[in-house]
Amino acid sequence: MTAHPECAPRERPRFEIGDIVRAHRDALERARPLSIDQRRALSAIALCRTAALGGHLDVCTACGHQSPSYNSCRNRHCPKCQSLAQEKWVAERLARILPVSHFHVVFTLPAALRALAAYRPALVYDLLFETASATLLEVGRGPKLGALLGITAVLHTWTRELGLHPHLHCIVTGGGLAATGDRWVRARAEYLLPVRILGAVFRGKFLDALRREHARGRFKDFDAFADPEGFERLCSAITKHRWVVYAKKPFAGPEHVFRYLGRYTHRVGIANSRILDVDREHVTFRTKDGKAITLAPVDFLARFVQHVLPKGYVKIRHYGLLAGSHVKTLLEKARALLRPERVISSAPTASSFIEVLLALTGRDVRRCALCEGTVTITGLPAPAPTPVARAPPE
Repeated sequence: MTAHPECAPRERPRFEIGDIVRAHRDALERARPLSIDQRRALSAIALCRTAALGGHLDVCTACGHQSPSYNSCRNRHCPKCQSLAQEKWVAERLARILPVSHFHVVFTLPAALRALAAYRPALVYDLLFETASATLLEVGRGPKLGALLGITAVLHTWTRELGLHPHLHCIVTGGGLAATGDRWVRARAEYLLPVRILGAVFRGKFLDALRREHARGRFKDFDAFADPEGFERLCSAITKHRWVVYAKKPFAGPEHVFRYLGRYTHRVGIANSRILDVDREHVTFRTKDGKAITLAPVDFLARFVQHVLPKGYVKIRHYGLLAGSHVKTLLEKARALLRPERVISSAPTASSFIEVLLALTGRDVRRCALCEGTVTITGLPAPAPTPVARAPPE
């Protein structure tokens, strides 16, 4: 497997989120309460690739060059720890992809629901997954196509300015398995499903699910619902507007699909490369359209932590033909019907971290970066934790 161009070594960013966390976390915690998941994420980011986590010393046996490398925190919210995980995920998904066109469909929650999402993130995001996937499957089975689609959905919660903006990126097969199971139904080359119908069905399903959870008392302590009419007022507000479902043009080919999606699966709210300047009073970062945003460090971190997901929350899910229950049955039936003329790249068989890194990025850490000589690797243990003084038992 050849290295993907995006995996080529890059120059280390001048500023990092870890620096901001180490300098301003205490001020953030004085300014606002943090959940245990947010505190854990900040702690991991602050320690990532520092001596506190241990690591190893690379020594070239030819030229004597020494280079310490410290361990990663592996927290999924850390911008420095996603590249390898992303490439491994892409390689594994390529083994299951169907040789058909794919569409990129985005489902977005209206702004009126953002406060509720901040209050009960896991629940609201679950409803987003549930209703968006059900919408695609239902409309896909309808008269416009009449087939079972394959769907991979990835949750994002941020805007370019790090505001809260929950939405799903869905990669959808350009067609599906007929209800009879004996043929593949192809979608039109430039068109999957009508977005206005998708938006209307999505809105209806989400409202029904929201009413169900409200009846169960899942939002009983939400401030806006302290008023007996607060919930109905919210439902009325989000019913008045058309819900946004955006469908992009199909991808160029099957392999391009998950290369593209890989940029979404393991992305965090902001990359270190987007941070332009940091001082004691300000953090300046750029958006994707080149706009520069300047915030106080505490405000920057407050925006960042609102995108920390609850521990164990699954932000990549598969539905329809790609659902786990269908991988060995309906997905294989669809693959047989399509009879691909060529085999799509599969996941690497490398087992060790060094072999996986080499297979995915082309970087061999066993070779000296200066002279290509052989490198010996010696472990650098993490320092022992400082004992915490405790009062004697009463």
